Amino acid sequence: MKPLNDGARSVGSRYANKTIAILVGGGPAPGINGVIRSVTIESINSGLRVIGIYDGYKWLSKGSTRHIERLTIDHVSRIHYRGGSVLRTSRINPVNSPEMMDNVLGVLTELEVDYLVSIGGDDTAFTAFNIDQITGEQMQVVHVPKTIDNDLPLPGQMLTFGYQTAREMGAQLVKNIMEDAFTTNRWYFMVTMGRKAGHLALGIGSAAGATLTVIGEEFDKKPIRLTHLCDILEGSIIKRKLLGKDYGVAMLSEGLIASIPTEDLADLDDVEVDDHGNIRYAEISLAQIVKDQVRKRLQARNIETTIVNKNIGYELRSIPANSFDLEYTQNLGYSAVRFLLNGGTNAMISIRDGGPLIIPLGNLIDKKTGRIATRLVDMDNPYYKMCRDYMIRLEKSDFDDHKRLSRLARLANCTPEEFRSQFSYLALD
Repeated sequence: MKPLNDGARSVGSRYANKTIAILVGGGPAPGINGVIRSVTIESINSGLRVIGIYDGYKWLSKGSTRHIERLTIDHVSRIHYRGGSVLRTSRINPVNSPEMMDNVLGVLTELEVDYLVSIGGDDTAFTAFNIDQITGEQMQVVHVPKTIDNDLPLPGQMLTFGYQTAREMGAQLVKNIMEDAFTTNRWYFMVTMGRKAGHLALGIGSAAGATLTVIGEEFDKKPIRLTHLCDILEGSIIKRKLLGKDYGVAMLSEGLIASIPTEDLADLDDVEVDDHGNIRYAEISLAQIVKDQVRKRLQARNIETTIVNKNIGYELRSIPANSFDLEYTQNLGYSAVRFLLNGGTNAMISIRDGGPLIIPLGNLIDKKTGRIATRLVDMDNPYYKMCRDYMIRLEKSDFDDHKRLSRLARLANCTPEEFRSQFSYLALD
């Protein structure tokens, strides 16, 4: 994508009066600037006028045309090395408000936008789908999938951009914590982002060699009882003691908290509720809750173990992209522009086998919810089995071997029958 002056290729006159707009929605992810850069360069080289819209749909939803900027190649030529988003981002979702949607469409019309490139996750993709449905032939729309959660339904398990960089940094952080756990002889319970799916937690835990990783998909869409989650962690701590190690790191996906029944949380200390008595999930620290519960259990067994809770997530979102995401986002942005200029619309762009993969947005809509479907970790995929086999967790063999069971029970200060009664069901998971 070598820039030609600051303008267009010789074929650019075909698009001399056309405008392409770029906006970013949802949370930050490494590589956003790479998409902005490549879309801008390829658009200008094709003769288009490029405008960047600040703060996602925030100002568009209010009918404001003031928060935009004309983008040039000089503006964007090196922004891909930066983290964050030069256009910033917001989580404003206009789809649920007819007034906001009218304002968005009004501003885009006033700006004479012919092509819209949206960068974001499932909510931003759903907004792009709705804009295309409403505007028809007036505007062509393409969405570039972005999320460190890796939970958009791309074919062939293709990754969303930002995931690999976030996983790489997350794995480094966890490796550092693992060294601290070894040095200080303590356990860490670490929660990482993934409000609907456990891809990031599993990827970080596997890459770093965490002692174990627990994700919501393990529970087969059933409610996750707090006692069940604590049994998994307590059982792993006791099994590690059998191996002569009083330290470890447990990775937890943040989405676990949403599936824990309200009654399991209501009686806990320090759980905030609103004026109607409803639990404020946003204020709950999953790592703190399970740490407190497991520590009480171990104290009751006279087991001395230090547990530290820690969340990671915001540290991963706005870091500079690694080489995978640098190249990936360049190809995504380029492909998005070529798709639009070839007459395409209402699609999400991905890359497969080195080339662009066009996915109609309508194909991604979940028929039950009417929203963009969420890609969960496939528990039947060999990848999960490989990750699971490297974890230290209670297994069927721990209960089949009487000597081993007796040793585990002795460490837990209970009888083999009591140990089996509490923990054997975990071996069936």
